[in-house]
Amino acid sequence: MTKKVFIFDFDGTIVDSMSEFADIASIVLNKHFGTPVDIARRQYFETSGLPFFEQVEILHPGDPKNGPAANEYEETKKINYLNHKKFDDVDVSMSRLKKNGIKTVVSSNNFQELVDALVEKLGLKFDLVLGWRKNFAKGKDHFEFARRHFVCELSDMVFVGDSIKDAERARDYEIDFIAKAGTFSREEFKKSDRSITVIESLNELNC
Repeated sequence: MTKKVFIFDFDGTIVDSMSEFADIASIVLNKHFGTPVDIARRQYFETSGLPFFEQVEILHPGDPKNGPAANEYEETKKINYLNHKKFDDVDVSMSRLKKNGIKTVVSSNNFQELVDALVEKLGLKFDLVLGWRKNFAKGKDHFEFARRHFVCELSDMVFVGDSIKDAERARDYEIDFIAKAGTFSREEFKKSDRSITVIESLNELNC
């Protein structure tokens, strides 16, 4: 694979945070909607890769409790967000990409200030760090910004993520996608799309 730009989802791909997010979400969904915790946890993972306010809207369309639930989730998540650790494969793989002249980008649906703070704390060196803000989210907005910033073609870019929604965003924008198993298993990715390339570690990235 010859690519000029590698775009990485953040939580679940670079940072080991998804299990705690699922814990918070399951408590919030149980509190606001009465969803049993085990079912709520499964619902969170099934819709992961989207901002939480979009997840609850998918799960409970038009429910007036969606706003308060999303706000509680985001405020609770902030408390320990900067304590999350990067995966063990991050430093070596990012160093190899940089050595080979490849640009690296973070694309996250977490708030920009949170992602910036954790990237700095962990000493991560990305060429671009893109978080969520109004009308600027993971997917087309981030991909198009990166394409213009690096003056490259769609074929020069690849998105690496840990969720089915990440794969859908790459497909919608017509760039290549690599799934990192963890949040979803290899089998779950293949069930959604048999053509998806799945890796177990970022060290498997070819560059």
